[in-house]
Amino acid sequence: MDLRDQLKNLFPEHEEKDFEMPKEQFKQQEPLVCKFEKKGRNGKPVTIVEGWEGSEEDLKKISKKIKTTLGIGGSEKDGTIIIQGDNRDKIMDILKEMGYKTKRVGG
Repeated sequence: MDLRDQLKNLFPEHEEKDFEMPKEQFKQQEPLVCKFEKKGRNGKPVTIVEGWEGSEEDLKKISKKIKTTLGIGGSEKDGTIIIQGDNRDKIMDILKEMGYKTKRVGG
């Protein structure tokens, strides 16, 4: 007699149901670093968000949300989001609304 049979004897009214483990949601451990940079870009100002620890798909979703909300261009690759212009405060507000911790670097 195995454990399943023993449990059926103890609880005859119980019906077995399939159980699926809930997917664990990703949670960012370190804060995202938001900094301003001009060097190496022909003097054009950009805001860089670094420190992403999740998947590239999630990075693209966050980048798209920032770009559409602010109506400006940018790109994302290798765990970094590059947004045109000095928009650190606005980007940090958007990220906080999405539930991410942020850290401002420089100026």
